[in-house]
Amino acid sequence: MSEGSKAQLKEKVRRLPHKPGVYQMKDRIGQIIYVGKAKDLKKRVSTYFQASRKMMVAQPKVRAMLDLIHDFEIIIVKSEAEALLLEGQLIKKYKPRYNTDFTDDKRFLLVRIDPREALPRFRLTRNRTDSNSRYYGPFAHSSHLRKTLAELRRRFGILLSDASPIQLPDGRWRLYDDARAEIYEHDNEITSEAYAERLEAACEFLDGKARQWLAELKSEMLAAAEGRRYEEAAALRDRIEALQRTADRTRKFERNLLGTHNHSQVVKRLQEKLAIAQEPKHMECFDISHISGSFCVASMVAFKDGQPDRKNYRRFKIKSFVGNDDFRAMEEVVGRRYRRLHDEGKAFPDLIVIDGGAGQVTAALKAFLSQGLEPPELIGLAKRNETVIYSDGREPLNIPHHDPALRLLQHIRDEAHHFANSFNAELRSKRLKESILDDFKGLGSQRKQQLLQHFGSLEKLRSASVEQLTQVEGIGKLTAERLTDFLKG
Repeated sequence: MSEGSKAQLKEKVRRLPHKPGVYQMKDRIGQIIYVGKAKDLKKRVSTYFQASRKMMVAQPKVRAMLDLIHDFEIIIVKSEAEALLLEGQLIKKYKPRYNTDFTDDKRFLLVRIDPREALPRFRLTRNRTDSNSRYYGPFAHSSHLRKTLAELRRRFGILLSDASPIQLPDGRWRLYDDARAEIYEHDNEITSEAYAERLEAACEFLDGKARQWLAELKSEMLAAAEGRRYEEAAALRDRIEALQRTADRTRKFERNLLGTHNHSQVVKRLQEKLAIAQEPKHMECFDISHISGSFCVASMVAFKDGQPDRKNYRRFKIKSFVGNDDFRAMEEVVGRRYRRLHDEGKAFPDLIVIDGGAGQVTAALKAFLSQGLEPPELIGLAKRNETVIYSDGREPLNIPHHDPALRLLQHIRDEAHHFANSFNAELRSKRLKESILDDFKGLGSQRKQQLLQHFGSLEKLRSASVEQLTQVEGIGKLTAERLTDFLKG
């Protein structure tokens, strides 16, 4: 970096406000390489440009990042809590190289099961090492996971990595030498078919544990943020996002483990499992996303022949109401989508999938019936037990957990969920950038900027007199009086 560029950066740092916000470090070509949050932007960002900073850093990756910083941008927000939220959103959006590297350094434990074994065991690993094994997780707490595996052994009578089962002359298996200490009430000598049933039951239990622990971490994060323990909340948020990223990779990996099934075979298998008249070659899936009723949006994703058809993904803002009524939101977006297709003379999909249970499915069906439209096959996928909910009154269906047909439904549901959440995050990010002046009517963006630049901070602006406000170009006495009342109210 030239001396002139260094001087410009130092001057830019000097002008930073003592306010909460988010900073984005950029390299020479303007690419964002790191996103961070700060309670005090000036204090935090200035540490990156201190001469002694590089010498004090122990991690080679951090030292390398400091060498690459060529510029930075900031976003001022109203509180530390908003900075915490916005930081996470920007990391997800831009995937900066150094944020990703730091987070991914910590690999989480997975549980690996190799179905090629005569009696598959539950083993711990930190890497997906082959394309035949099944993986569960990731799990953040290794001690909790080890206790859970011991519980699985007692509850379901399965094998862990330390077991050495022996095949008996009659073809059955003896699982442990001392069954009383390992599996208690379960038979210790069983057939491989009986063991396979135990295995599936244990896998379902383990999947539920993963979801439960992730939900507990999210609750801990929210509690920390509400208690203004922002560093703790940020650490928990990073842990949750790393877990979810690892989980996403695991799900994608598992969806590729279709054995000899290709996409067309899986679509055909889904038709058979759902017992529907037509192969679901064209599917569309809907999801609703909101935060306690705010920023309510919806997504629709399309799949053709079992694969994402991203050019036909759609996003919806909820227009008919404000609030957190998922059923009304679902009815609105489904109605809007298929009324438009009908009016344009376009074909409906072979299958509509709703992310949700009976209430969401009923709302989607109502959208068709209220407009006199004939619905195609329409189902819901309820997350709790991955239960298929039919719109025609049939009994709910549970497809075996590792059946490729269910994986396909999970894939399209997850795509819709992530697409809706990303849209929600964009709206929240825009809102977090707003200042209190955005709530003052009759003041354009240029005047807002001039006011903040003239007074230097919102605090000084609040304490300004009417006369001082009128010194800013374009601010008359009437506006100044209204603004004074607004800021002091």
